[in-house]
Amino acid sequence: MNSKNRFILINLLAFEFVLLNIVLVAYLFFAHPEFSFSNPLFLANFIKLFVIYNLSWLFVILYIRDNEFYFNPDYRYLKSLLTSLFFFVGIVTTMIVVLKITYFRRTTYIIPIFIFSYLALVGTKFLMKFLKKKASHLFSNTLLIGAKYGDENLIGFTNAMTQYGYNIMGYLEGKNVKSENKLDLNIFSDLKSLPNVLNNNSIDEIFIDMSSLKREKIMEAVKIADEFGVRVKLIPENPLLMSKNYKAVTMGDLAVFKLRQSPLDNFNLTILKRLFDFLFSLVVLILFSPIFLVIGILIYIDNRGPIFYTPYRKGEANRTFKCYKFRTMSVCEDVMNGTKSTEVNDPRITRVGKWLRKADLDELPQFFNVLKGEMSVIGPRPHRIHLQNDMRNSVKNYMVRSYVKPGITGWAQVNGWRGPTKTVEQKNERVNHDLWYIENWSLWLDIKIIYMTIFGGHHKKAF
Repeated sequence: MNSKNRFILINLLAFEFVLLNIVLVAYLFFAHPEFSFSNPLFLANFIKLFVIYNLSWLFVILYIRDNEFYFNPDYRYLKSLLTSLFFFVGIVTTMIVVLKITYFRRTTYIIPIFIFSYLALVGTKFLMKFLKKKASHLFSNTLLIGAKYGDENLIGFTNAMTQYGYNIMGYLEGKNVKSENKLDLNIFSDLKSLPNVLNNNSIDEIFIDMSSLKREKIMEAVKIADEFGVRVKLIPENPLLMSKNYKAVTMGDLAVFKLRQSPLDNFNLTILKRLFDFLFSLVVLILFSPIFLVIGILIYIDNRGPIFYTPYRKGEANRTFKCYKFRTMSVCEDVMNGTKSTEVNDPRITRVGKWLRKADLDELPQFFNVLKGEMSVIGPRPHRIHLQNDMRNSVKNYMVRSYVKPGITGWAQVNGWRGPTKTVEQKNERVNHDLWYIENWSLWLDIKIIYMTIFGGHHKKAF
């Protein structure tokens, strides 16, 4: 972090601490009419609260918040704010219990935190916008070197940079200077002019597009920047051309980009999802065991034969597994190589099978697959081997679905994309919804999908 960004950060932190104490004093004044610093007992407890609130908030800022909290333009800002609020409440509550502060009502300890958090959310964002508009000189002046990417990429980049406290002054284009400057930025000729540019302009940082320069040129630019005491950041070949979600890691001396990152690539979150799947499926199997027995008896009485139908399906990492279902047909295809889909008024469907399919009860045995770890409660629906081979040849990025375990129900199903996949739209929408789920997974999203599956009257149930 350079000195200008640090200065902005200090001002934002000062604003928050002032706001925090104003909210605390104001709330005490209105919540306690006896508010008076001349009261020794009141003063002593107020000082304790003052210290607890400020130290707790300082701890949250130093150890809980995201490193770029104020410069986060996307959803991570709200996520970081909610995490901060959770820890702030927890720390304050714990310290009040430990120090045995009982002078004030209980609500006095918590309500000011929520008032402060809301005002801070609005206030800091407003302050950032104000600083960008009225005090842009406080933001870091940045020079972009290299211009392999087109105007669309550069416009998105420059807009994002302003959210992080940077002013892009212009760029050096290397060999070619564009005749049309859609970005309205200064073009400082080629790399040879870099010493003059740094000497005649106040530049705080340089961003170098590595994809448009040879290694020798990059090293030369870094050397020149070091001579002028200017920080350098490198922009590698843009992985966003291949995926929206990626993560950069360092392996040895090289930077490696992990493409198509999912929250489920996090080991802790994977354990959380597996634990949820195991407990949820165990509860369902126990509660529905009498229904399983009744359904099994009805299937056997209606059409003598096996209770379960176990076709082979494709799952995580393209592994094949037996998918458990209640048998709903009098004649079942080859469980491995079957290709014939169910049709409207299919004569193979039994009387009991028709009722089971209508209520989606034929899918209940798949909770055994969840218990075994072959499936998840929520995820992309597993497809027949024949259908998968067809889909992977006709739908872009179809096999990315296999990054995670298939589910009994999923985001595509609760949004109406279930059943036949005959048209191009049906295929694409189902896959697009599955990919969105993989990239945006959260436990709350799983719970939401379960709720929509059970109570979503305008959608067919997938269980």
